[in-house]
Amino acid sequence: MIRFGIVGFGLHAEKRMMPAFSLAKNSKAVALSRRTMEKAKESSAKWNIPVAFDSAAELARSPEVDAVFVTTPNYCHISDVLTVIAAGKPVLCEKPLAMNASECKQMVNAAKKAGVPFGVAHIFRFEDSVNKIRDRVAVGQIGKPIFARSEFSFPGSAAHPRKWLHDMSVAGGGPIVDIGVHCIDTLRYILQDEVVKVSARAMHDQLSGPMEAAAALLLEFSRGTLATVCVSYRAGYRSPLEIVGTDGTLFAMDGLNVERPITLQLIRDREVVESEVVSNTSAYAIMLDSFADSLEGKGTFRAPAEQGWQNQEILDAAYRSIKSWNTEAVSFVG
Repeated sequence: MIRFGIVGFGLHAEKRMMPAFSLAKNSKAVALSRRTMEKAKESSAKWNIPVAFDSAAELARSPEVDAVFVTTPNYCHISDVLTVIAAGKPVLCEKPLAMNASECKQMVNAAKKAGVPFGVAHIFRFEDSVNKIRDRVAVGQIGKPIFARSEFSFPGSAAHPRKWLHDMSVAGGGPIVDIGVHCIDTLRYILQDEVVKVSARAMHDQLSGPMEAAAALLLEFSRGTLATVCVSYRAGYRSPLEIVGTDGTLFAMDGLNVERPITLQLIRDREVVESEVVSNTSAYAIMLDSFADSLEGKGTFRAPAEQGWQNQEILDAAYRSIKSWNTEAVSFVG
């Protein structure tokens, strides 16, 4: 059993991670940290987590902790991850991995130098819906992928519980970095291919200020697939996922949803020829146990930090495209 400490125990930890730990088979939350000891003790008592800290450094040094999950706001990731690495503890970090690709490089190189396992919490790589689509594409069920799309929207109003959502200095960007990174990573994972060029356009409004309120990205993959990613803080919750090939289409209306059943459809000649209902409710628990198992030599974690770095290279290229109005090339991690 791998004992996890959670750095930055907030909304995400309460809504997603604690239910996941309750389902996990090889992972247990034993410690947490928050910005003040008072808040840390409140969360510790509420969730029956034995040890509370008010700093990432103290948590990482605790002998009670085998691995650390960093769930702090985006701008804190580099500091918190480097702190955990310095303590020699394996670290799993929420997405986006950092504020830019330069920070990602620094974190990945530090982990390699220290020999510390380092993963990124790209949760959708652990969903049943995404993996079934990936497997079907891999065996050629729809022929050669021509088009792909992944969209993600939710109403990110000023009253959203994540108070820093509209603060550029904390978030690093709007829905492109927050949920667009999910779409990008999912398409890369399903297609098992890399994005070489990006074109992007953004919409702004009074609430978003310098950050985008919505955006559309065109991704060009190395084997020719063209993909679109549309994200928004203004539309209702939706996450359609579609791969269109020479011999058919795979479609899931809410392909990235973890809260309710998802219907996967195989479509040929405008007719649904196969339909399957799957559930992603255990995805977070599966991710935790996958990381835990990898630490015990029982498997390979499918979202190493290098994947988060590569996604950040695409995010950076998208923001360059918005500013330049040009198609931008994507750098490759190496």
